[in-house]
Amino acid sequence: MKVTIPSPLLSYTNQQPQVDAEGKTIADLLENLNRQFPGIRFRMIDEQDAIRPHMRVFVNGEMVESLEVPLQPTDEIHLLQALSGG
Repeated sequence: MKVTIPSPLLSYTNQQPQVDAEGKTIADLLENLNRQFPGIRFRMIDEQDAIRPHMRVFVNGEMVESLEVPLQPTDEIHLLQALSGG
């Protein structure tokens, strides 16, 4: 499936804004991404295996908050990273 990568994480994907990955759940997908692009998962998932507060995961345009959301091979995944500061 196609995964859109946010700009702050492009250094992990050799500047590729969209990559292919697979998985039966969001957790599987992120593990697959991490195998392809070591270190990227840690930027999205915290030590308690939860999506970091500044990250958003969208499946087919709908935001999801659980790593156990099931995926289909035709799904489109968009990863977004919120900017913060003042």
